[in-house]
Amino acid sequence: METAGESREVWPVTTTGTPFGCFIILLSALVFYLTGLVSSRLIPSVASNAPWRWKNISISFLHALISGPWAVLCFLETPKMAEDLISTYSTFSYLLISVSVGYFVYDMLDMIVCQRTRQSLELVGHHVVIISCYMVAVTTRLYVGYAVVGLLVELNSIFLHLRQLMQICAFPRASGLYRFNSLVNLGTFIVFRISLLAWMTRWIVINKDFVPLVFYSMGSIGLAIMTLMNIILFYRLMRSDFFSKKDKVSKGKAE
Repeated sequence: METAGESREVWPVTTTGTPFGCFIILLSALVFYLTGLVSSRLIPSVASNAPWRWKNISISFLHALISGPWAVLCFLETPKMAEDLISTYSTFSYLLISVSVGYFVYDMLDMIVCQRTRQSLELVGHHVVIISCYMVAVTTRLYVGYAVVGLLVELNSIFLHLRQLMQICAFPRASGLYRFNSLVNLGTFIVFRISLLAWMTRWIVINKDFVPLVFYSMGSIGLAIMTLMNIILFYRLMRSDFFSKKDKVSKGKAE
């Protein structure tokens, strides 16, 4: 934040606040909704058997492409935020949190209205946790830096969603491009999901005396849920992209 009294930014920190944040959230949700409408009319023929999934993952891919690099730029723009994840923030980082909350609101409503499967309901639960935690940052302007750290996960989501789009389009799993994306996806998963969530858990435990009990409880529960979901996702990825082919080969040899 530079703090609230210092404003050397193009948009000074004093322009942020709950009304401004809520406006950005609504605007973001609307933009993602309109983008979804456009995406639903640009479905390739190879994805015609899964139109909603193509649209949904395309929008998730777009959000990851925007928010992942944006999170990195937040720390480059305001290096002090890396030292103080509680009270230091910039308008640039506050905007990121608000835009991402808007995306999660849109995506949650889209799944509730259009796709009520068990997997979608799991993601709805995930989004509820994320929205609840991130709204703390939007309304109090505290923990913005910590929330931005959480969005570094989206750097992995770029490759995770690209993998899903390839699968929808029946991309050959044996192709070099698919295998390369699988390896990058695995590497970024370990760094930006497993390791990052471990670091965030360590941080909140170490700094629990500086965090009100209600926010500490919300953060701890949110991290526990996200960690569990990522462990399950990691297992599914390993089984699908790295173990399934070996299992088939070993079964063939046994026969």
